[in-house]
Amino acid sequence: MSKPTLQQSHGPRYTRILSIGAARGDLVVPNDDLVGPIDSSDEWIQQRTGIITRTRASQDIQAVDLATDAAREAIERSGIQPHLIDAVIVATISNGRQTPSIAAVVADRVGANPAAAYDVNAACAGYTYAVAQADSLIRTGTAHYALVIGAEKLSDLVDPTDRSISFLLGDGAGAVVIGPSDFPGIAPTVWGSDGSKADAITMNHTLQEYRRGESEWPTLRQEGQTVFRWAVWNMAKVAKEALQVAGIESDQLAAFIPHQANMRIIDEFAKQLKLPNSVVIARDVATTGNTSSASIPLATHRLLEEHPELSGGLALQIGFGAGLVFGAQVVVLP
Repeated sequence: MSKPTLQQSHGPRYTRILSIGAARGDLVVPNDDLVGPIDSSDEWIQQRTGIITRTRASQDIQAVDLATDAAREAIERSGIQPHLIDAVIVATISNGRQTPSIAAVVADRVGANPAAAYDVNAACAGYTYAVAQADSLIRTGTAHYALVIGAEKLSDLVDPTDRSISFLLGDGAGAVVIGPSDFPGIAPTVWGSDGSKADAITMNHTLQEYRRGESEWPTLRQEGQTVFRWAVWNMAKVAKEALQVAGIESDQLAAFIPHQANMRIIDEFAKQLKLPNSVVIARDVATTGNTSSASIPLATHRLLEEHPELSGGLALQIGFGAGLVFGAQVVVLP
């Protein structure tokens, strides 16, 4: 009896981002609305972070709703019928329910059932992780088209009296449709983590402690200086490695789209990478705030609205944050 041959799937050689969509919180929150509980000022927040306002969502709008709106725009712009999307991946840390996943609900809402659907919890690197997975799923033939979303409602996770992170955070979602391509559109991803520094950005309590009445509602906290040093020095190396594995020099980039952590980190990043003036740098954080896994697609969406000529150019995107996790890749802008 001959030994059976196992079949493995094969897909297209290349993938690319076909389109992008976005949804920001419906509320514009200026610094002056937040400074009282943290005994601060608009000037202090702007000097430290570059944030002037941030968008936040009303109480009855959840991360899944923001994700749905962004997904619908991305699908419409892609020209792909929703039923052809067979993988939906949502990067988030702020799903209001442990289950079901945001991805499964969004897949149903946009007409992508019965697509494979799951959430990724990699905080601010989540979007780059999800892009890497979508690229691999399509190139191996496991999926034909993928919907990738970064969605957060971080205003549910902040303590208004906490000076370490509360004034940084906003709400929103960004979505892309990824599909087969005739040319390389997503370079290899450089990713990883350093769990030894997990306490640098973390929830201050567990849900179990809250349930037992041993703590207040869990909220996000961070060690600002630790995160700043790690982001600037370690992530610049990751960004350079992402350029190297893509076979790209920095002067060949059209745009640099880092996680919108704060403006000081973005500016220091650009200095470390020695980016030429021809590279447009995303600075969406000034009016959207830090939206964790949603920040890169939101910043990309705004960049393309303001600079449509960047479409088809190369962008280096890098996410980094709680965990401490990181992911970077060079992509062709839709």
